[in-house]
Amino acid sequence: MANEQNLKPFKKGQSGNPNGRPKKPDLDQYLADALNEERNGMKAIEAVIKSLIAKAVKGDVRAAQLLLERGYGKPDQRSFISGTEDGPVIVSIHGNI
Repeated sequence: MANEQNLKPFKKGQSGNPNGRPKKPDLDQYLADALNEERNGMKAIEAVIKSLIAKAVKGDVRAAQLLLERGYGKPDQRSFISGTEDGPVIVSIHGNI
């Protein structure tokens, strides 16, 4: 038979992790600080945006999409479901409505 002590490793009321879950680093604050750092007279966020604009102008569709969505928001996308009770169901997706 198994040793009962191995089945109950902690006394009643005793936690197996008394310090709790480790704290996560504050990534938002770290990123904000890093983007506000200044080098060569320009903040990092300005350099990132200028780089994205340069890529978009050269034809990088992903860079253009990112800039446009951040500046003007994502386009609306709605879906419509139609059909009859015993017929096929038709789902159509329309953008910019």
